[in-house]
Amino acid sequence: MKQRTIQKEVAIGGKALHTGKDVTLTLKPAPVDTGIVFRRVDLYGKPEVRPVADLVLGSEMQRQTTVEQNHIKLHTIEHINSALNGMGIDNCYVEMNESEPPILDGSARPYVLLIQEAGIVEQDKDRKYFELKEPVSIVDGNRSIIALPHDGLRITCTSADDRGVHTQHLTIDVSPEIYEAMLSPARTFTIYEDIEPLLKAGLIQGGSLDSAIVIRGDKIISKEPLRFKDEFVRHKIMDLIGDIVLIGAPIKAHIIAVRTGHALNAKLSAKIRELMTAPKKKAEPAKVVVAPDAKELNIRQVLNLVPHRYPFALVDRVLDINHDEQEITAVKNVTINEPFFQGHFPGNPVMPGVLQLEAMAQVSGLLLLSKASIDGKVCFFMSADKVKFRKPVTPGDQVVIYSKITKNRGNKIVAASAECRVGDEIVSSAEVMFTLTEAPKY
Repeated sequence: MKQRTIQKEVAIGGKALHTGKDVTLTLKPAPVDTGIVFRRVDLYGKPEVRPVADLVLGSEMQRQTTVEQNHIKLHTIEHINSALNGMGIDNCYVEMNESEPPILDGSARPYVLLIQEAGIVEQDKDRKYFELKEPVSIVDGNRSIIALPHDGLRITCTSADDRGVHTQHLTIDVSPEIYEAMLSPARTFTIYEDIEPLLKAGLIQGGSLDSAIVIRGDKIISKEPLRFKDEFVRHKIMDLIGDIVLIGAPIKAHIIAVRTGHALNAKLSAKIRELMTAPKKKAEPAKVVVAPDAKELNIRQVLNLVPHRYPFALVDRVLDINHDEQEITAVKNVTINEPFFQGHFPGNPVMPGVLQLEAMAQVSGLLLLSKASIDGKVCFFMSADKVKFRKPVTPGDQVVIYSKITKNRGNKIVAASAECRVGDEIVSSAEVMFTLTEAPKY
């Protein structure tokens, strides 16, 4: 699916819910990967704020979603965010000449109509979803919100007040069509007994029955009939769709909310955003198990036992292991691509004798490291004696390395007699000594 923006600039005006001030909100098209960005056109420089969970102002989340960046605040942005998110708008500039959008009729429907008036256009880049891979949950007393992995956006919500009156429940799969018809018209609501405390707190200064439903006991006070039998829970879902914009990307998940509100929604968004923005761990290759009675080792098993890596891994394959006789035979294939041939020697490539010696030491160590009883240890080369280099090793040679343990002092100090052959000829030989120790942990 492609990213989407609006086709043209559109505007709408009205009173803000909490401040009661007159405000004009303007939507403008935005390029790909912009996201939803607010501009405070009433302030010098028209500062921009992209509302994400990192900016949530927790102390001002009562009956609204508030973010702050560089002392620039945005209040009650959940309905416009919900409309943009619900209608599948990825990129849009939202300009306001106050800190709070107009409340309009208390639903997101006027904003949906504004978006439709502007027109929706696809852009030339794919939308990137954040797909949840593990459950995420927030619990606060008898309130909770959980997000589960799901291929799409599904929301299950239970709405109820402390008295258990007007309890409503709904599960809905969200799409632009479903959002427009089934969620965006749902209006905000409040309990009658909460109105006076909210007014004393300086909130809902612009509220009225034109923009909210009031619940008084078992009665519903509204200027028009309920738009849905379960309008309250639909409004809760509509708010939640606005609050998950704080994640910073479209999400695929099944969100299950019980008596949730803006503060809980924001905490869920923050937790998911942490998962989304966390540095990705590099996948470690699967460990290749080496059986204690293994007679051969492939390159993956070899690399699992020794700490050496390019360009110092000098064993390509182990052909035979005989623990009874304490003998091992392995192979190093020598090609012109070996990095040491660049300087040893230009025009006359010869494998350095010291690397043949290192190969003998690595093979000798593998004989011990292939035992399960010494798992988690590494070999350190200590010394070499009676070292002889008889013939040069050149590109195209296959070096067969043979080693036999001659002394073993409790797997601490080990000596071995080793030789390298090309064909039937011995090209080098040595007596090597090494020690086993615990693998260092970094």
